[in-house]
Amino acid sequence: MSTSTLPDFRQTFPIDKIGVVERVTRLNKRSIKKESKIQGLKLALSMIDHTTLEGKDSPGKVIQLCQKARQPYAQMPELPTVAAVCVYPNMVSTAKKALRGTDIKVASVATAFPSGMATLQAKLDETQFAVEQGADEIDMVISRGEFLKGNYSYVFDEISAVKEACGKAHLKVILETGELETLENVRKASDIAMYAGTDFIKTSTGKIKPAATQPVTLVMLEAIRDFYRDTGQMVGMKPAGGIRKAKEALQYLVLVKETLGAAWLSPDWFRFGASSLTNDLLMQILKQDTGVYQCINYFSND
Repeated sequence: MSTSTLPDFRQTFPIDKIGVVERVTRLNKRSIKKESKIQGLKLALSMIDHTTLEGKDSPGKVIQLCQKARQPYAQMPELPTVAAVCVYPNMVSTAKKALRGTDIKVASVATAFPSGMATLQAKLDETQFAVEQGADEIDMVISRGEFLKGNYSYVFDEISAVKEACGKAHLKVILETGELETLENVRKASDIAMYAGTDFIKTSTGKIKPAATQPVTLVMLEAIRDFYRDTGQMVGMKPAGGIRKAKEALQYLVLVKETLGAAWLSPDWFRFGASSLTNDLLMQILKQDTGVYQCINYFSND
């Protein structure tokens, strides 16, 4: 994108925090009936980035995670698979082999996740390594320290460089909104990431609190809406961290539908970074199908 078309990121446009919360509260009251609810639950399942990002991750754990991604519940083989499996760069090749023959993407965090405290060259090297190992998607973290200092050109240039290093892989930019302090900063960081070329904007690493919240997500969705109106380019959205219940997932889908429209209700444009959400979605789908809740112990913890 030509620099002449870039907005002035130094400008700050005030956001009515009370108004944002009120809109979220109002949308959360929407009633979703049985058939639509089942469709929504299955759609949410298909949007999950099944994730393991722990220091104790092993090839065996990643393979188990991929098995559940391929078949979330063996007794209902007709259920959709999840959208992606997200792992550290050194586990990408393991996940790629375990998901062979499926449409499930392999995503990898990079750029010194979760802190982002590394040199640009180190971040580019890690990104390129993950892509070479077979990653279809890269989840990068922005340099929050530079952003909070007002060094917006640094953040913009860093995202642009990582996007180039991704090659054909899609880029998701993690804002770590819990560290950005204000909704105005969330909006500004969203704009910077989109104009720098990201394919998705993502709320959080899941490593700090608060992680994903609906008010923050609404502000980011509105940024995507305005970017689309200004440029004609669609950008995806990924709330991540702390989303554990099916009811919350449906509320997020309502936010997307009412803010961006039905075109974004697809794993191509909306994801949940919330592996623990999977089992609650499965429980709710079975409840709608059979009328009876299954015990949580019937579902694996992968």
